[in-house]
Amino acid sequence: MPWRCINSVKRFLSGVRHNSLPRSALPNAWRRRLGGFALVATVAMLLGCAGVNVQGPSTDNESDRAPVLTSAQLDRLSRLPNPQVVPLKPSATGNGPEYVVWGQRYRVQPSAQGYRQDGIASWYGVKFHGRRTSSGEPFDMYQLTAAHRSLPIPVYARVTNLDNGRQTIVKINDRGPFHDNRIIDLSYAAAVKLDFHEAGTARVRVEALTEAQPQVVAESNQGDTTTQGFFHVGQFSSAELARAAALTLLAVETLPVQIFARSEGGYGLRLGPMPSLTSRERLRALLIALDIGLPTLVQER
Repeated sequence: MPWRCINSVKRFLSGVRHNSLPRSALPNAWRRRLGGFALVATVAMLLGCAGVNVQGPSTDNESDRAPVLTSAQLDRLSRLPNPQVVPLKPSATGNGPEYVVWGQRYRVQPSAQGYRQDGIASWYGVKFHGRRTSSGEPFDMYQLTAAHRSLPIPVYARVTNLDNGRQTIVKINDRGPFHDNRIIDLSYAAAVKLDFHEAGTARVRVEALTEAQPQVVAESNQGDTTTQGFFHVGQFSSAELARAAALTLLAVETLPVQIFARSEGGYGLRLGPMPSLTSRERLRALLIALDIGLPTLVQER
């Protein structure tokens, strides 16, 4: 066994012994738990030094559960802002092309482009909080993340609760769920946003979101062969400011977006086409809520 691994274990145990909170200040039950934790962690570190590779989901008998939160804390979770959809590099781990869990072989898709699927979602919480995900990031049940069996990781996805219409955007950075009747495992926070944290499961639609960079185009070059409804919105001094606003919008709504140079100077966003009155009114309200500006409906040919 390499000496640097042994030294790492020694440093870990020293950190436990010299924790800022004296062991004498803890109740007996907690002192016993701390000692047990140190033993378990030491064994795990020694196994890691010996080259034992532990993969797949936990097989212990502990049941997963929700954190104990006040109604105010749950309300804050339900209002978490969606993450901004930006380009993501594939993680060094968890991207296949194949892996095996519980004797079942799974294949990782080469791309998330165009992925959309309806099915059952579940959530995971306290049992896995702080554990390493397949991408290498620690799982945080209070962040908007998720596990998926086959999408490349990390990738963003929009998840819609088909029973109540609620939506959230999550960063898929883990593998799972390994149950045939479920297509995605959401963090507890995401389940709260979709309002199925008490039910445990929900019918959802999962749509992969690949980052789309709007292109700068000249306003005079826009056009279609038939009359269609578009929104022109925003007055930005630079294309970068317009692009930032476009990405904010794309994080919560999938629709065609272009940045155009305004004839009077500056830049704006061109959204659409939007053939139906319902889609226009919904988008108008969303633009106001995101503080992007009041849109102008433009009929283009």
